[in-house]
Parts: sequence; structure tokens; C-alpha cells
Amino acid sequence: MGGLERDEGAVSNAPERGEEYESGAWHPNAAQRRYLVRGLSQAGGKLPLFDRDGQHIHPALVRACIAHGWAEPWFGNPLRPDWLVCKLTDKGRHAVSEE
Repeated sequence: MGGLERDEGAVSNAPERGEEYESGAWHPNAAQRRYLVRGLSQAGGKLPLFDRDGQHIHPALVRACIAHGWAEPWFGNPLRPDWLVCKLTDKGRHAVSEE
């Protein structure tokens, strides 16, 4: 199942980092933004486990969004404990809406 490790922004050189602007604030990179924006239309801000092509979202991308405070773990998945089920935070909503 090699497809499980493909991240949504494969063209991104650094899925684990956002972009730092002059203010010193971090903003989501393109892959992170695509991931976070999908939570805007979901109940409770639920973030997807899979990209639009059906591939699992790369765990490094999810962990980076959590580290920046844009996403937070929501609940554990008893069938797949290795999957991070997350939701968008207020900081995440702000980060994707200000650009």
C-alpha cells in the first residue's frame, strides 16, 4: 500500500513547514492550505483523511498543521489508530481565510 504515504501536495518541497512572512507569523503552504480549507465546509470543521484523489493525507502534513495550531486531534479511530482524525481550529480558520 505505497499510496498511503502520498501527500496531497506532492509538488511541495516541504510539507512540514508553512511560509513565514515579514511579521514572523507562519501561514500554511499550498498543501497545508488545501488540507485545511476542506475543513471549512465540514460539520465541526472535520479535516479529511484522504485527498481528492482518494490517497491518504500524509501524516507529516497533518502533524505540521497540529504543531502550528491550525488543526487539533478530534478523536481516535479504533479501526485505524495510526490515522489522525483532526478538526480545524479557530487559528486554522483564520489562517486560511486571511489569504
